[in-house]
Amino acid sequence: MNTTSMGLPALVRKSIVWSITLSVLMIVAGVLAIIIPPVAGIAVTILVGWLLVLSGLMHFVYAWHTRGTGAIIWEILVGIAYAFVGGYVLSHPLLGMASLTLALAIYLFAEAVLEFVLGFQLRPRRGSGWLFVDGVITLILAVMIWRTWPFSTAWVLGTLVGVSMLFSGISRLMFSLAARKLVGHAV
Repeated sequence: MNTTSMGLPALVRKSIVWSITLSVLMIVAGVLAIIIPPVAGIAVTILVGWLLVLSGLMHFVYAWHTRGTGAIIWEILVGIAYAFVGGYVLSHPLLGMASLTLALAIYLFAEAVLEFVLGFQLRPRRGSGWLFVDGVITLILAVMIWRTWPFSTAWVLGTLVGVSMLFSGISRLMFSLAARKLVGHAV
């Protein structure tokens, strides 16, 4: 059926059904990732590996198109680095997953420090205490990952991705159900 021949209410209802379906699939995938975190962690690692390879290829393309700028050598070197790291992650996904887990711990530590700095800068303002709460939770998570690394590799990435997918699916589902209720009243 052609969407241009559909009325707007029918098109909106069809979109909401698809959104609800996607939400349920996200919730199921999130729960599975939480139940089987190593599988989700490997999937994330492979995705990151392919993204690195793709980024390397994009640097090569950019170097090809900017031949006269003098930065061609640097673009090619950066492209080689991305492609090499991505290829290594793809050929050694467990080591890649361990590296990503360590990088995540470092990132979370840096984020916690920045949350504390921002919290101190905004201290007299209302709500600034939440930055400290976020900083403490983020710091605890970073230390948990760091202290148990490399043993935490098996559960960290998959669990975090699973929790993220679960909550994204739940929030999308609630939004879609509210939209369906709103559309039902409008018709």
